[in-house]
Amino acid sequence: MTTSPLEIGLLFFPGMTQLDVTGPFEVLARLPGARMHLLWKRIEPITSDVGLILMPTTTFADCPRLDVLCVGGGPGQIAVMDDPEVMAFVAKAGASARYVTSVCAGSLILAGAGLLDGYRSACHWLSRDQLAPLGAIPVAERIVVDRNRISGGGVTAGIDFAFQLAAELCGEEVARRLQLLLEYDPQPPFDTSERSATPEALGAIRQAARPMLEARREAGERALARRSAASADAPS
Repeated sequence: MTTSPLEIGLLFFPGMTQLDVTGPFEVLARLPGARMHLLWKRIEPITSDVGLILMPTTTFADCPRLDVLCVGGGPGQIAVMDDPEVMAFVAKAGASARYVTSVCAGSLILAGAGLLDGYRSACHWLSRDQLAPLGAIPVAERIVVDRNRISGGGVTAGIDFAFQLAAELCGEEVARRLQLLLEYDPQPPFDTSERSATPEALGAIRQAARPMLEARREAGERALARRSAASADAPS
């Protein structure tokens, strides 16, 4: 349990999948004492991967020390991992945050910044295999808690993740009341998931996503190379 204020930062970036962080925002913004920071380099409109316009509220320079850093994914994650300014901010903010968290491919950003070395983590099923080369331990679960690292799987898992994080921050009773208030009682119309989908359906999605996944893999390799170079240049 924490005392207020509760500083919660969610990374925004062009090409993000907005539900990765707006789902958690809906839950976390209602926690007692929560102060939400929608983080980007500048206060300027951000366009999501499907065209939703979002407005950051806090620049990297003005970001306070965070209780929670939360990073989502989306196709824009590739450019983020090639952006030294963003990756340096994520590494710095994550190093001092009480909880370092992610949804979907946001875990690749955390791993690329060196924040998941030796930690278990969830990721979207299409990109889960990209965690291990970056030093994380991939886990095929909807929510993964490993010490102060908490991660959710793909996109909609961010809502489940947020209630788990709410319980960690403010206690289970608070999280339960919020779940009731928001009427979170999912009943999807179709039983289709990585576990239940046919091999043909999984293969079709993988095939369509192949160019993005390859670009994502290459961005991870570049991030790892930069980390290795920085480590080699650091004074012993």
